[in-house]
Amino acid sequence: MRVEFLFWSGCPSHPQALADLRRAMADAGLDPGEVSVREIDSEAGAEVAEFVGSPTIRIDGADVQPTGNEPTGLTCRVYRRRDGRISPTPDPADLRDALRAASATATGRS
Repeated sequence: MRVEFLFWSGCPSHPQALADLRRAMADAGLDPGEVSVREIDSEAGAEVAEFVGSPTIRIDGADVQPTGNEPTGLTCRVYRRRDGRISPTPDPADLRDALRAASATATGRS
């Protein structure tokens, strides 16, 4: 399983999002040190990486909360929590569910 954490340093929420992701990985029995952390530092880099804002978390290439047709760019991302609130970080429950689903797929379980 490949877990990617993409961020832009101009967005203040990325440290909390990375901590939440690593905690979710540890809770799932995965090595939090295996997160591939990548800074996106240019508009061109954002376009190439299909980066729709900071932080972006992908598991096996799939965004933990797909955005649809959002433009790429150096911006802070907005997530919708399960309780309906808007947040600068993904809902930890979404992270756990995405990790579990990817783990199950990787081991052939459903």
